[in-house]
Amino acid sequence: MAGLHLSSILPNPNRRTLAFIFLTALLCLLSYLLGIYQNSRSTLPPPLPAQRAAADCLLRPLPRPSSSAGADLDFLPRHSAAAALPRLPDGDLLPIPFCASNFTDYCPCQDPTRERRFPMHNLEHRERHCPAPDERVRCRIPRPEGYRTPLPWPASRDRAWFANVPSKKLSIAKAEQNWVRVEGNWLVFPGGGTSFSQGVKWYVDQMAKLFPLKSGEVRTVLDIGCGVASFGGHLLDYNILTLSVAPRDVHEAQVQFALERGLPAMLGVLSVHKLPYPSRSFDMAHCARCLIQWAGFDGLYLLEIDRVLRPGGYWVLSGPPINWKRLHKGWQRKPEDLQAEQNAIEDLARRLCWKKVSEKGTIAVWRKPTNHLHCSKKSKILKSPPFCEGTDLDFAWYKKMELCITPLPKVKVAEDVAGGSLEKWPRRLNAAPPRITTGKIKGITIKTFNQDNQIWNQRVVHYEAYLSSLKEGKYRNIMDMNAGLGGFAAAMSKYPVWVMNVIPADGTNSTLGIIYERGLIGTYMNWCEAFSTYPRTYDLIHANGLFSMYINKCDIVDILLEMDRILRPEGAVIIRDHVDVVVKTKRVAEQLRWQSRIVHSEKGPFHPEKLLIVDNSIAASAN
Repeated sequence: MAGLHLSSILPNPNRRTLAFIFLTALLCLLSYLLGIYQNSRSTLPPPLPAQRAAADCLLRPLPRPSSSAGADLDFLPRHSAAAALPRLPDGDLLPIPFCASNFTDYCPCQDPTRERRFPMHNLEHRERHCPAPDERVRCRIPRPEGYRTPLPWPASRDRAWFANVPSKKLSIAKAEQNWVRVEGNWLVFPGGGTSFSQGVKWYVDQMAKLFPLKSGEVRTVLDIGCGVASFGGHLLDYNILTLSVAPRDVHEAQVQFALERGLPAMLGVLSVHKLPYPSRSFDMAHCARCLIQWAGFDGLYLLEIDRVLRPGGYWVLSGPPINWKRLHKGWQRKPEDLQAEQNAIEDLARRLCWKKVSEKGTIAVWRKPTNHLHCSKKSKILKSPPFCEGTDLDFAWYKKMELCITPLPKVKVAEDVAGGSLEKWPRRLNAAPPRITTGKIKGITIKTFNQDNQIWNQRVVHYEAYLSSLKEGKYRNIMDMNAGLGGFAAAMSKYPVWVMNVIPADGTNSTLGIIYERGLIGTYMNWCEAFSTYPRTYDLIHANGLFSMYINKCDIVDILLEMDRILRPEGAVIIRDHVDVVVKTKRVAEQLRWQSRIVHSEKGPFHPEKLLIVDNSIAASAN
């Protein structure tokens, strides 16, 4: 036996057996290659299968139109990592109750009952004062009685349902100035204002004669003390995007009116802390009789305006004390007081190296220098405030204002624009911003910026399959809770919407300056607190990777309750995150009675990133 060859004890296969083995292997190989090809394609989820009865399934299918793009996904039985996430308290599947009816306009960080605890000096009581964790309410904000779906844009700019913002104070207090009128069931916005005696259209047309508004040079505007945002509403005709800011004061609902109209606005005040925007953000800042002591407090507030103005930006002041010689009687103020106030403003502007462009009628315009090369050399002669020190001059979240000039990036020659020149709108939207081309932010290059734009264009197309109302113009006010480079907002610019781009203040990269250089608007924010807005003010909320960022910082139930507070009753939410986090948020969404479902992202079924799509209009239409 030891001498036998191995070939003599093995069977000798015939040709038929070999052919069978070869064909079987070939078919297996072809099937494998076909599977790789199909799975590598980025496709939408498969059509919705027939609805099956599954009483024990946590993620129940929602009633939806027959054109729905995909099926609900259930990951609970197959993803053990979800168990590592913080657990909800016992009884977590019970619906979260509504608050009492007096919470209808509740703003947690601008609560009139809480502001009484803080000093009124410098309007500090009007700033953000958020409740401590043990003071937070765990209930949903109720809508006003008789609430109706807001009018679509652009009809909403001129009128809104009174039942949605049932406040008559402004219509009575500002009756002669035509801010807003109550006509039956409607709030009507005729375009009046304290400084708009002949209407806001006439006012803006006069302003356009003083400096360029139509050229695309001015794109982002900060309107301080905005009234009902009629100024910002009319600037949209010039392709200018205005962020209107006002406190929650005796005028009560002015910011709420603005948002109900579909105009960008948020609660805020010049007081102690810096405005939550980066340095060099706005092309123009505007104050129309906003009653701010610009020369008071050693010029602190004008220094803050200088900080947020981009190089070469404009500051527009109308109302007292401008043109005091002719108008002091109507203002019921002594001419010598008005003259002293204007002289102080002129002197401070000079020490900031601003150049006065024009003064005509009730409007005066100054321009910030394009760099500080000349200003730094003459600072001693001008007796200018000192230049601020520090490395991160963009960051402005709960940071106190300082009595110093925020320095512009250094230049070599007087003709250079500090930080780099900006393209005119609309080229500015997709051109690489100077903060990227100059390498200011680590890890972000022109290549990554362009790739980010491409990715978000693809993602927004994917969203259209799940939210058909995007194309129908149903959504107007949109919030991106973790905006990155502003790619989502740029991709959404093809629709008649505006986007509040939020950059988490505790994130790794402060990219809000990039967003403003693109001609978009936004703010810093910590999502463990409430946003500076009224309830029911956003149609669509987008959250990309937000819950992974905050999962170990604060309770995601509080974040989702805040989203529920600011979301309109028939609004939509898109949460993009890892599947385990999406499953967790889905459970809370059910407690909030949101009409939600988990679907694949555009990356397909084998990628761990999933979407939680919330479309509350489904429930409304079913009712």
